[in-house]
Amino acid sequence: MRRGLSRIQGFRVEVAAMVETLLSMEDLEAAETRESKIGCCGDHSAPRLIYLPDLRLHPTVVIAKMRACAVLGRRQKQKQKQKLRSTMAYLSMGEAHRRITEYLNRFSDAVLTQDGSSLKQLLSISSNSPLLLSLADSLNLFHDSNRLLKQSDRFSQISEIVSPLFRSIQNFRLGNLLDSYNAFEKAANAFIQEFRNWESAWALEALYVIAYEIRVLAERADRELASVGKTPEKLKGAGSFLMKVFGVLAGKGPKRVGALYVTCQLFKIYFKLGTVHLCRSVIRSIETARIFDFEEFPIRDKVTYMYYTGRLEVFNENFPAADQKLSYALTHCNPHREANIRFVSVMLAAYILHLHPTENGNLGWGWGGGGLVCSVARNVGILPKNWLLEKYNLIEYSNIVQALKRGDLRLLRHALQEHEDRFLRSGVYLVLEKLELQVYQRLVKKIYFIQKQKDPSKAHQLKLEVIVKALKWLEMDMDVDEVECIMSILIYKNLMKGYFAHKSKVVVLSKQDPFPKLNGKPVNS
Repeated sequence: MRRGLSRIQGFRVEVAAMVETLLSMEDLEAAETRESKIGCCGDHSAPRLIYLPDLRLHPTVVIAKMRACAVLGRRQKQKQKQKLRSTMAYLSMGEAHRRITEYLNRFSDAVLTQDGSSLKQLLSISSNSPLLLSLADSLNLFHDSNRLLKQSDRFSQISEIVSPLFRSIQNFRLGNLLDSYNAFEKAANAFIQEFRNWESAWALEALYVIAYEIRVLAERADRELASVGKTPEKLKGAGSFLMKVFGVLAGKGPKRVGALYVTCQLFKIYFKLGTVHLCRSVIRSIETARIFDFEEFPIRDKVTYMYYTGRLEVFNENFPAADQKLSYALTHCNPHREANIRFVSVMLAAYILHLHPTENGNLGWGWGGGGLVCSVARNVGILPKNWLLEKYNLIEYSNIVQALKRGDLRLLRHALQEHEDRFLRSGVYLVLEKLELQVYQRLVKKIYFIQKQKDPSKAHQLKLEVIVKALKWLEMDMDVDEVECIMSILIYKNLMKGYFAHKSKVVVLSKQDPFPKLNGKPVNS
């Protein structure tokens, strides 16, 4: 009897979890389809039904959610195939033959006339353009497209590119993303071989589409691999391919202006994979090689490059360089791309908070040059006002700003926990987490000023017991030894000037400038 009840209860838990997943699936899809778009091209990914397990949940609930996502994924593929069959039902074999021949003629004409604008439209698989959708339907009905390529000498010259491209378009339409990526990679390699032989840079726009598509298809293929429990590896392969493309472009001649676009695609891959250290070799090639003139690159690519390199400088706590690069990206960003402006603003906000804050500073933001311009005072760190954060939709930083002003460690940790998902997606969580040291410094600074009012002669001598009591009032349970370690770190990081008297458990602060200003320098400089 007990066994039967336990089985029923387990079944109820599993069913309840599945129902919960089904009800929340719309929110899951909406959250996962938001992509970080900084370049001119955006990802138009289809909703991906992958459940990322929450380790805090019961294993039964996790398994149930994963099963529900798998079922929904299969249903989505079935619906897609049914829709495709209904479309093909109205398509005759002759019409399919005509569409394929028309595509081949357009591809061949674009190569012969060196029309890069027309060629790039024929390569953009993920754009779901009517031309490529109708071509995919035709290819799935007419299975002898290779015969068309062999029959004509005109088409045989482009067969090494087009043949795998056809397979990629077919599989993409059917939802077989892994097969689509593998076929597209073969087509891309064949395209690069031809691109080497073309002396002029007429095909750069088409090459940009190749670089973009191989990254997007690799991401989707990896999601498909992860959904069946296999190791995602295609995005890493796409990075290797783009490095080969970079090598083709990194030479003398008009083709070199395309190197920065490929670099930006590499940045997106490295940030996605968490291998940002690989960015350094590409940055060195761009910034030190004499063949490149940064000003000759398109403004779109320069903005994207400055954004990603600015992010790297923030992570490395090189704040003057971060200020310069992020401000450049914000100033020159297209004013109509509000999402991109916000991405840069978020990184600037994280950078500004890492400077040594002052109470009376003002951050000057304004509309200038057709876009949002941030002018940051270089001599001191400045905390933005609350109305400013509301105006530019950065309200998630308000409690962090308040924590820095008050020296409230509890408020900082609560703010990081409350907006954890948003900060992780923005790539600033680890940067904001480092603010704890500055909050400790602010707390000690407040204790110092209170003690100075009571007894100016002993203001520079801070007992650890007093700091422990202040932390307990903030519901931070720490003993004297822990506080001693924190004080030692603050001194080492140059957030405080002084020394530590271990026997008496007292921090002796310098009588002159005990809390130095960072002036935009890293905290450990």
